[in-house]
Amino acid sequence: MLLYNLLLLLRKIINYQYRKMKKLVLILGVALSVLACNKTETNSKEFKTAYINTSEIIEKYEKFKDEDDKFKVKSEELGRPLEAKVRAFQAEAQNFQKNAQAKGPQWAQQMGASLQQREQQLGMEQNALIQQLQQEGAVLKDTLISEVKKFIKDYGKKKGYDYVYGTGDAATILYAKDNYDITKDVLKELNEAYKSTKKDDKVATKEEEKK
Repeated sequence: MLLYNLLLLLRKIINYQYRKMKKLVLILGVALSVLACNKTETNSKEFKTAYINTSEIIEKYEKFKDEDDKFKVKSEELGRPLEAKVRAFQAEAQNFQKNAQAKGPQWAQQMGASLQQREQQLGMEQNALIQQLQQEGAVLKDTLISEVKKFIKDYGKKKGYDYVYGTGDAATILYAKDNYDITKDVLKELNEAYKSTKKDDKVATKEEEKK
């Protein structure tokens, strides 16, 4: 079965790893569920609280979308050399089937053993690629989640909140008044900070090119 479908399987695996990375980022967005900020009045019964829709943050934060696109492109680029090897293998396998009877059993046995060995090697390379994509996806996921958690924690301190809760998938809040929703405010500042970083990176790149 692998003889004819390894290329198709490889493409499915690359796309699966990309979707899995996105799904993990979404699931781990729940890690933003409850962020406690420093309390200014520990003995007071009144606390300044708000909540954030974590699913909306993940969906609309531009850096998440940009990094998703970059990861998909990188996954496809990493898979191209192996795809080329698989295509070459398929062509040789088809040629083997056409010529096996004409060239005799000895040739067929030797060529069949060689193809089997190459098939096993392709399988090993495929597994190595899957592992690499999993590891890089996990690092990217953890980095993005940590960045957003830190941003929200700093935002909460700056605005004087005692608690900032999270809603969305696997929500811990079943009801809250809309005026406690600060998602759009946080999302706006997140994207503004990210755009500023992108501009700085472009300027630095141009300066490097001038040197």
